[in-house]
Amino acid sequence: MGFAPSPMQLVSNTFEPGGAIPRRCSMEGENQSPHLQWIGAPAGTRSFALICHDPDAPLAMPGSYGFVHWVLYNLPASVTELAEGGNGSASGSEGISDFGKPGYGGPMPPPGHGVHHYFFIVMALDQELGLQPGLTLWQLMTQIESHVIGMNRLMGTYQR
Repeated sequence: MGFAPSPMQLVSNTFEPGGAIPRRCSMEGENQSPHLQWIGAPAGTRSFALICHDPDAPLAMPGSYGFVHWVLYNLPASVTELAEGGNGSASGSEGISDFGKPGYGGPMPPPGHGVHHYFFIVMALDQELGLQPGLTLWQLMTQIESHVIGMNRLMGTYQR
């Protein structure tokens, strides 16, 4: 399957597809993770991984692009929804964002940098991998690439 979008859907009660992410879900507000729900996981799904990435951000690190706001994995197949503000840590393992710490880090583009696009991406995996907490996005992708059997994304915007 690889990283091509599949029929699985990712939706939110917090913001509409392509719509503005509320301030409460940003670093300027309460930094609450948005509500997310995924529907239609493919047969054979054993676990999920979820990330949030802002490709509009200035380079975060050499050899990288954009900014990673959330890395969450080891989510059991029975988990198909995360409540707003729940951050998902009770359901899975947290990786390290480009803020240098685990957990959700909401939007906070540089002032005057214009509208940024935040891609929340859910991936269905064919195995429970039991990965150690604290992986970066690129470490996670290396571990899960051959196990992705479905994925899709939801994009929201934010501007300061």
